[in-house]
Amino acid sequence: MGTIKKEVLTGLLIGLIANATGSYLYIYFFSDYSFEETIKNALIQDVFGNIIALGAILNLFVFFIFLKKDQFYRARGVVLATVVAAIVVLVTKFY
Repeated sequence: MGTIKKEVLTGLLIGLIANATGSYLYIYFFSDYSFEETIKNALIQDVFGNIIALGAILNLFVFFIFLKKDQFYRARGVVLATVVAAIVVLVTKFY
């Protein structure tokens, strides 16, 4: 695998981890219920996509850190992770 593909894949994985971490932090700080109960209720009330979208805010910080360090291909991977999150939000809203 070429170095460019590795850098984009690294950025993608970091972006997905940042998104999951942001979603967890949102649930931890703003939910009165446990993590499992909040996820279960979010799926029932059809707001799971909103939690994922709020978690994607951390991707913004990771993206600008990579740009600041001139790691443009990793930044592209973070953008790709944000697009993946947007597709997941779209799927959860309409299906």
